[in-house]
Amino acid sequence: MKVVVASANPAKIRAVQDALAQIFTGQTLQCSGQSTESGVSAQPMSSEETLQGALNRLQAVAAAAPGADYYVALEAGLDGDCSFAWIAISHQGRLSKTRSASLPLPPAALMAIQQGEELGDVIDRMFAQHNVKQQGGAIAMLTNHLLTRSGVYQQAIILAMIPFIQPQLFTQ
Repeated sequence: MKVVVASANPAKIRAVQDALAQIFTGQTLQCSGQSTESGVSAQPMSSEETLQGALNRLQAVAAAAPGADYYVALEAGLDGDCSFAWIAISHQGRLSKTRSASLPLPPAALMAIQQGEELGDVIDRMFAQHNVKQQGGAIAMLTNHLLTRSGVYQQAIILAMIPFIQPQLFTQ
């Protein structure tokens, strides 16, 4: 089964690979990533902008890498004082989407983001780290590594797969 993720971020690709491996046990998954443009701000500031970024990435990766069984896009952004991600999945022309869990952000992080910084850069500085967004993410740092970005994304990916796992319940 061929899966293309609309990102070159190893944490996102790993999340998709691990989630789909749980669903499609015993099947060989060929999961690759391809960098795509979101068409929105580097740090989306609303649920609507974040969703648009995921949908733009999904459309771009499907056009750039035809022939995959599944296309997956993950776009992180803000909704009020929380960070979260939209997950969009395309399979045989059908779309499914869902949101990840929300992560409350410290006021200092929100202020820096509102002044134009990206969350990953802010968290790097707050925790004296480098490139957390391609590792455990803000989630890992803020939860003392109880959760990771990849793990939270895995749950949302599995939830977005429901219409493809249970297609008989989603036909009209």
